[in-house]
Amino acid sequence: MATADSLATGQRSLGDPDVGYPLWPPLTAGCPRTGTEEISYPVEVDYAYDKVDPASLFAPAPTRGGLERWAPLLPPLHAPGLGEGATPLVEIEPGVYVKDESRNPTWSHKDRLNRCTTSAAVGAGAPGIAVASSGNHGASAAAYAARAGLPCVVFTGPDVPPNVDAFLNAYGAVVLPVPWEARWPLLRQVVERLGLHPVSNLTTTHTGHAYGPEGYKTVAYEIYQDVGVPSAVFVPTGYGELLFGVWKGFAELRRLGLTDRVPRIHSCEVAASGPLARAIALGLPAAHVTVGPSDAYSIASPVSGYRGVVAVRESGGRALTLDDRSLAEAQHELSRAGLWTELSAAAGLAGLRSLGEPDLSDGPVVCLSTSSGFKDLGVGTRRTEPVAPEWDAVLHRLRAAGLAA
Repeated sequence: MATADSLATGQRSLGDPDVGYPLWPPLTAGCPRTGTEEISYPVEVDYAYDKVDPASLFAPAPTRGGLERWAPLLPPLHAPGLGEGATPLVEIEPGVYVKDESRNPTWSHKDRLNRCTTSAAVGAGAPGIAVASSGNHGASAAAYAARAGLPCVVFTGPDVPPNVDAFLNAYGAVVLPVPWEARWPLLRQVVERLGLHPVSNLTTTHTGHAYGPEGYKTVAYEIYQDVGVPSAVFVPTGYGELLFGVWKGFAELRRLGLTDRVPRIHSCEVAASGPLARAIALGLPAAHVTVGPSDAYSIASPVSGYRGVVAVRESGGRALTLDDRSLAEAQHELSRAGLWTELSAAAGLAGLRSLGEPDLSDGPVVCLSTSSGFKDLGVGTRRTEPVAPEWDAVLHRLRAAGLAA
């Protein structure tokens, strides 16, 4: 673990960059000085950028996972890793790439975040961690807690998919399915009464953990190493932490003199909610919405956070909203390219397709695919109809598939 290599120096408010805090303890409920009862502003981690050696940090390295590679530009990594990161960039057509985050240890992008948040819990001496999650975040938090020898409490929804429930329990997490609206209030009580370290949101509008999105910066670093700075990145968006992390990673590359531009970062939300799109349309730092029916449960969020506004605004991106049909079409396209994704994870490609032909004038485009199709609703109930062990029956099935005349 490369804790001594971290060049992190403190925490800074996104609501007012002049407001700063020490690096410890990690702020898990946003900026206490700029927030109000209606709006909570996140904080980000600041670094001694003048001490970063870009040539050595971004030099070619063996392809293997582990955020240790990027330790100088991350908070201290006190918790052991699981080989997260170093996910492949798959070209599905000329100039269009998919960053496949399902190759992470628990099959989602959340592993990058939870390596950092669990490290914060270890560094703070917490007796365990707690999280409110519909699936990916909880599974990842449970895995990293187990790796660090910490107990983990996961508040999830009453309709948690059986495969996700089994996933959580496999790591020894205490799984508590409760009504959706009760998750955050109960999480706050667990944190206040038992001292567990929260690795998900505690505030009215989303702030989340100060250290978590720092792990997502490594997505940008890896894209840069593979194809340079793309013209645009399309990001499946729930609360906007991944969106912000990708933007900040590219912004740091520019700050370090490795590039002179940042790609357009497009948020890709499900149309059944779309709180970030609403916030941007109304000129607000965050927004609350009523969530409609959608099978893209991982990104159907009732509230947004200021991080997403910053990423879209500062990059010149767009806030896109997508219905389930367009998500399913993108999911099918990815499957035909050999990538099995969760419906929510296909939002990046769906966002690209919603804009028509990709603009490759400034370089390639990258669509993030955040998690495996294993996480989808109903996966464990799908069964292929058996076929009789006779040639005529097999031939009938092959003809139906267009493989025989």
